[in-house]
Amino acid sequence: MYSAVTLHKVLLVFAKEDSQSNGFCWACEKANYRCSMARTPESALECFAEKLHDLVIIDHRHSRHFDAEALCRSMRAVSSSENTVIVAVVKRPDREEASVMPLINAGFNRRYVENANMMACYNELLQLEHGEVLAQFKLRAGNAIFTALEQSQEAIEITSEDQVIQYVNPAYESIMGYQQGELIGKEIIEVPKSEKNKPDLLETINSCIRKGKEWQGVYYAKKKNGDSIQQNVKITPVIGQGGKIRHYVSINRPLNDNNKSDKANERVQAESQTDIQSSKHKDRRKGSLDVRSTTSRGSDGSSQRRHSSMARIHSMTIEAPITKVINIINAAQESSPMPVAEALDRVLEILRTTELYSPQLGTKDEDPHTNDLVGGLMTDGLRRLSGNEYIFSTKHPHHIPSHLATPLSPNDIPPRIAQTMETEDSWDFDIFNLEAATMKRPLTFLGLKIFSRFGVCEYLNCPEATLRSWLQVIEANYHSSNSYHNSSHAADVLHATAYFLCKERVKQSLDPIDEVAALIAATVHDVDHPGRTNSFLCNAGSELAILYNDTAVLESHHAALAFQITTRDDKCNIFKNIERNEYRTLRQAIIDMVLATEMTKHFEHVNKFVNSINKPLAALEENGGNNDEESVKSILTSPENRILVKRMLIKCADISNPCRPLELCIEWAGRISEEYFAQTDEEKRQGLPVVMPVFDRNTCSIPKSQISFIDYFITDMFDAWDAFADFPNLMQHLDNNFKYWKGLDERKLHSLRPPPE
Repeated sequence: MYSAVTLHKVLLVFAKEDSQSNGFCWACEKANYRCSMARTPESALECFAEKLHDLVIIDHRHSRHFDAEALCRSMRAVSSSENTVIVAVVKRPDREEASVMPLINAGFNRRYVENANMMACYNELLQLEHGEVLAQFKLRAGNAIFTALEQSQEAIEITSEDQVIQYVNPAYESIMGYQQGELIGKEIIEVPKSEKNKPDLLETINSCIRKGKEWQGVYYAKKKNGDSIQQNVKITPVIGQGGKIRHYVSINRPLNDNNKSDKANERVQAESQTDIQSSKHKDRRKGSLDVRSTTSRGSDGSSQRRHSSMARIHSMTIEAPITKVINIINAAQESSPMPVAEALDRVLEILRTTELYSPQLGTKDEDPHTNDLVGGLMTDGLRRLSGNEYIFSTKHPHHIPSHLATPLSPNDIPPRIAQTMETEDSWDFDIFNLEAATMKRPLTFLGLKIFSRFGVCEYLNCPEATLRSWLQVIEANYHSSNSYHNSSHAADVLHATAYFLCKERVKQSLDPIDEVAALIAATVHDVDHPGRTNSFLCNAGSELAILYNDTAVLESHHAALAFQITTRDDKCNIFKNIERNEYRTLRQAIIDMVLATEMTKHFEHVNKFVNSINKPLAALEENGGNNDEESVKSILTSPENRILVKRMLIKCADISNPCRPLELCIEWAGRISEEYFAQTDEEKRQGLPVVMPVFDRNTCSIPKSQISFIDYFITDMFDAWDAFADFPNLMQHLDNNFKYWKGLDERKLHSLRPPPE
């Protein structure tokens, strides 16, 4: 079977270079497609005949250069072009929409209304790859699949869910003596059975496969001439839409009767029935290898030796779970009817992608905010080389500024600041009041209070003076010049983290070391943030992007720098008095939580949390086991699930702005927008790719960007977090804030607030 389709070869036919041809060139480069450019019909035909591209895009906007329809007809005349997808780029219609019939008659598969926006071109390529091109690829593969089925030396029989025979291959006809026409449409029970089988064997088989389980064992079949033939049989139910059985696939390999006594055969039959559950996985793997190994036309002996050798090698291979899943699907495909095989191909295509948990964005021309915002947050840059390199130096001194050199004491905290922090245990706590009261040093003061409340110094065996020095040096390495990613954001995330840690369900899940790790991770999670996204740093060829190979650049830097700052000077080394193994555990937990704030893994973390924790807890409740404390505890406290809870906790704390009271939500929305505006300004100034074009300060709709962010990232994640630990106040704020942004958007307002009446 073919693997996940990749669109390798694209031919662009544009007489002149313009923004539209550049848009498609960029899109091909971003998607890693091999792209050829032709300027004349003659060179296009010559190139196409040589390479037979998967996709051809022809400029149909300027008839004075060449006749696009004539060129398409000429390409269709080339042999083997029937599976090539050809697209016409047409002008945007002024008034009445023109008919597409002339394009269809010329051989075009699709038209593209001119739009030079790079992401629009990229999205068009993605849709073509996963739509028309994939369909053509499957058609090409269909003949090969059917040929393999027809050429298999194993007898293959496919029946419907009602066990009506739908297909038998030539090997089946040859072995059993029937012709296809004698069997198609008949029920299995109408075909004569051998008397050599144990009386209850058929009942055992049917009972197994009707439950959706695979059966494998030895079975006597009756040939058309009345002879009994002993076969190694594997029957696999094919599950379709809605979880219902749609087909049964039977693969039958004759055994050599002379080498086995009936007594031995009866023993094998009995074993196949009683051991089916324990050996199911092994049998499935062996069966998939059998199918592959016997498709070669060697002698029986060589085929058997090859099968035996392959089975031993396969059993020794250490496989990842996803590899096992793919192998099982591959095995099922080889004996599946065409619709099932095609559906499984789509499954394999998804499984073989690297981002299994990240949904694919479709084209949303009417709402580019979602495409831009999500694309900017969930990619590591466009991987384009640029003459201008953004030098983000990591060679900062990372010391405490002189005006902060004397550590604070709780007695030194001014009354106004202490008063501001009185409500810090409330979700509605106003971090901006603290920011103003502390002259933009909220992290140190809030950190002192929260760390004291959670007994962090006692846990770390750390003097309070060391903690104060550490908080000050960490805060000093946040950039106050950033409108959003500054120490106020870190303090806000620390506040949310502390709030979440006080919830009963969270406390049931985590140990004291987890709580300490979470508070430290929240404090340092954005230290030394430059106010630019990962995509920007990668596109600019920054020192950090080079250091971290364009992968989780900022998150890796935050975690690494936090430990460098902490361990460099004993005066601020909060870890210096803990035991080595405990330090390693704590360090690993902090790093894992900081890296979890990277948005490219957002959907992976949320889905794992839901599937590993929320769903099992919900199942316990549905079964009336919500009072089964041991079962709940085993779910909440397993090492794997504690990690998932900590990741979810810091992720929710990091992007909790839309769940804050409206005034705080509005302030944060303005700050993040300003940071994105500044990035877009700099990208234009330096000639870098603009990662999020909608964040142009002159045209951006902040309400639209907030709506997209809430829709795409926030709602599902906080629904899951609320289901786990119960946050009705957060969900109410989220609902209110979403309605607020919707109201502004419906009034076509782009600002943070409506104009005064």
